[in-house]
Amino acid sequence: MLTDVATKPLPGPKNFFGLKNIRTLSQVGMLKFLADCWHEYGDLFEIQVGPQKMTAVIHPDHVRHVTLTNAANYEKLESYEPVRKYVIGDGLVTSTGELWQRQRRLMAPFYTPRGVQEFADIFLRDTLLMVDRWQKLADQQAEVEMFDEMALITASIVLKAIFSTESDEDILAVKECVETMITYAGSSASNPFQLPDWVPTKRNLAYWEARETVHNYINGVLDARLALDEADYPNDLLSKLITAEDAETGERMSRDLLRDEALTNFFAGYETSARAMSHAWYALAQNPGVKARLHEELDRELGDGIPTLETLKRLPYTLRIIKETLRLYPPAPMYAKDVVADDEIDGYLIEKGSTILLLPYFTHRHPDFWDEPLRFEPDRHAPAAEKARHPQAYHPFASGQRICLGNHFSLLETHIMLAILAQRFDPQLLPDYEAEFVIESLLQISNGLPMVLQRR
Repeated sequence: MLTDVATKPLPGPKNFFGLKNIRTLSQVGMLKFLADCWHEYGDLFEIQVGPQKMTAVIHPDHVRHVTLTNAANYEKLESYEPVRKYVIGDGLVTSTGELWQRQRRLMAPFYTPRGVQEFADIFLRDTLLMVDRWQKLADQQAEVEMFDEMALITASIVLKAIFSTESDEDILAVKECVETMITYAGSSASNPFQLPDWVPTKRNLAYWEARETVHNYINGVLDARLALDEADYPNDLLSKLITAEDAETGERMSRDLLRDEALTNFFAGYETSARAMSHAWYALAQNPGVKARLHEELDRELGDGIPTLETLKRLPYTLRIIKETLRLYPPAPMYAKDVVADDEIDGYLIEKGSTILLLPYFTHRHPDFWDEPLRFEPDRHAPAAEKARHPQAYHPFASGQRICLGNHFSLLETHIMLAILAQRFDPQLLPDYEAEFVIESLLQISNGLPMVLQRR
């Protein structure tokens, strides 16, 4: 809470109603705009965009204040309304208060480091299916769009983990519809002047059709599952969600919450992991020394064998590459919190009703906490280095109580994927290709990531 100590107004690009900021954002994009502001105003600055005031938070000490020290004053309220309304309802990502606490208690056991090992066979099986696909493409020296390739695996993995879905047709249909819903929510959040969702525009109709397809699919799976005797339930996340009982009340999730949590797990699980893997291939192609060390570790520890949970422990450098990818190219480069009451950070007033914008993309590049921050160096994530650094200097999965519940799932999934695929393939960038990174809701490469598949 705000003390009686006099506070200073936040620095930042000041202009009438943020109109110049809106114009600059449209001209240069969010990534360059934020980078320029950080360079000019420092680790804590305010941006006004129309009626909305946003405070950018970059310094790890300030991240700790928002997510840990005074976390109760920073909630997921208005800033998450588009995702709440148009994508995942009251799933764990958007729920608040007692509902969030209850859902977190119910779901946390499924996502411990040991809990996610139950999904390892799915990670392994789906990645090996991609090996078969890539062998044919590599023989043709085919050019692929790497994000699409990675999304094929991660969407399949998540749907199998949640619903035991085996149909490729269902997997693609749900994936495409959820992408439509995510895009719609993102554009609704960034453009307050769009027509209401009930107006029968092409964009609105496409959204409602996609939403109906996804909800019908989930409801159909729920109907079929609930018609079974519990002893016959398959061992997947949906079964765990249905049978989970609150230790304090004995209650189970409602039908609507089951649907929302299933959607949340897909929404949060497939696209971020696909982007992490895509960015890893880009980083490896740009850093031949790192790639050589990766290949040496895989050849030494795996040979021609398939990794297991036991042999993964002997692939620490492979995992460090994933973690360094998440540092330099975090799929979620920013996340928001809403300010419940006036507060003070480092002598600056943080106004009630404004939005906090936490920016791991820039925190991960802070020169006070990272030596040569733009250099891709996996050994930053060796055990001694991790122990020595500021805990909030690295927060690709957010920080505090609301850290992403699926972080262990994602790390195990991408560890297995990279080990299997890099053991067999060496994707190459096209000549003269330069990635053009942009920040939308996620970190994206606006000109795609075309790569040519080569066998090792």
